[in-house]
Amino acid sequence: MNALTGDRTEAASFGVVCRILDLYDRDPGMIIPILQKVQEEYRYLPEEVLLFLATSLEISPARLYGIATFYSHFSLEPKGKHVIKVCDGTACHVKGSGALIETLRSMLALEKGIKTTSDMLFTLETVSCLGACGLAPVVVIDDTVHGQMTPDKVRALITKIREEEDAEA
Repeated sequence: MNALTGDRTEAASFGVVCRILDLYDRDPGMIIPILQKVQEEYRYLPEEVLLFLATSLEISPARLYGIATFYSHFSLEPKGKHVIKVCDGTACHVKGSGALIETLRSMLALEKGIKTTSDMLFTLETVSCLGACGLAPVVVIDDTVHGQMTPDKVRALITKIREEEDAEA
């Protein structure tokens, strides 16, 4: 699946994947960085790409799948362009992360069990702890930490991102 267009044909052609493999000399010992680069390209690890990687690296699909599912950083499901992580650890929970999650679900029109918006712009994830308890409650958007968040601050951040996306379109 092409991260920008949602078109599976590019993933099926494997041209991008071959370039990534060549960066690492098709070394099976470099599987973690290879998977990281593939995920950067597609925003997740497409099944057909995993099978192609297994064949290309001469490792079993089961072993590759085991690696891809062991590390929480890797995703087998498509993610949106902007990944939002809300800490729901003890400190953040006590300071209102539940309200942040509900605000985001409402703003992004995400039903329970759905993590990614239909336009593939946002993915909402809840995490156990981000290690920034002194800033609770914490939200991370695209690797930028936002501390002492409130529902109003979250709304403002999402509105700003949407405005920036509209300006780029």
